[in-house]
Amino acid sequence: MKRIVMHWTAGGHRANGTDKRAYHYIIEGDGSIVKGNNPPEANRVIITPSDGSTYAAHTRGLNTGSIGVAVAAMRGAREVPFDAGPSPITDAQVAALVKHVAALADKYGIPVTRECVLTHAEVQPTLGVWQRQKWDIMWLPGMTKPTDPVAVGDMLRTQIRDALQARHMTPVTPRPVADSPAPKTNHNGWGAMFGRLLAWLGGRA
Repeated sequence: MKRIVMHWTAGGHRANGTDKRAYHYIIEGDGSIVKGNNPPEANRVIITPSDGSTYAAHTRGLNTGSIGVAVAAMRGAREVPFDAGPSPITDAQVAALVKHVAALADKYGIPVTRECVLTHAEVQPTLGVWQRQKWDIMWLPGMTKPTDPVAVGDMLRTQIRDALQARHMTPVTPRPVADSPAPKTNHNGWGAMFGRLLAWLGGRA
């Protein structure tokens, strides 16, 4: 796989049938991860581009080699004037998104760069593939309004790199070492040495 594209579903906080057809993974409002109908490998080679039932058709003109991960959120959201709607992205979703994308990047050997791990809204300005003015993800919890998609993507990538580093730094519990046998005491050796010492002292008397 070549890249990971992050989306929002423009729906409620629960994954539905449409979401499962469109994305490989959907992150619900509480951070739970739901698998889509097709695994990421279904997008490795797309034989029938017009048939969305055999792969996840999540990014226009860029589905081949792309893993689609979406947060189930932003139903009824409006970009201008901004309104996040009744199902905004939650902090739990952001945390789960960061951790899951880091795990996918690790598994498939995908570098966390602007070209390879990006939001749907970054596809057009970064890769030059027209996306019909998609604006996911240009807003995150804590922001007052949407902002530059690459700036938001950079924020996510920083957290993803940190999560990826943490995966590699997780301490490994050492394997228990079998008790070593107690060293054998050479009683004969000590006895001979003690005898020689007594003989030497006797000779000095």
